[in-house]
Amino acid sequence: MGVTILDPTAEGEPVARTLAPRDGTARRIALVDIRKPRGDVFLDEIERLLRERGHEVQRTAKPTFTKPAPADLRREIAEHCDAVIEALAD
Repeated sequence: MGVTILDPTAEGEPVARTLAPRDGTARRIALVDIRKPRGDVFLDEIERLLRERGHEVQRTAKPTFTKPAPADLRREIAEHCDAVIEALAD
C-alpha cells in the first residue's frame, strides 16, 4: 500500500523531504487542533485510524488559530513525536 504526501507549501518545484523509515515500528504522532471549527472532528477520526494501526497519539491544541503555535508547544512536539498532523476545517 503506497502513501501519497501532499505538500501544502505551494513550492514551485518539488522539495525533497526526509521521512521516518517505514519499518513497521509504531510511531508517536502529534495531532494539533488549530482551533478552527470542526477540526476536532477530523482529528478524532485520524486518531482512531492511527491507533488502529498501532501508533501512539499525542493530542494538543494551539490557543487560537489566529497565531502560530507557541514555541514551547512546538518544542514539546519536536522532542517527543515522530510526525505532526494539523487539523484545518471550517
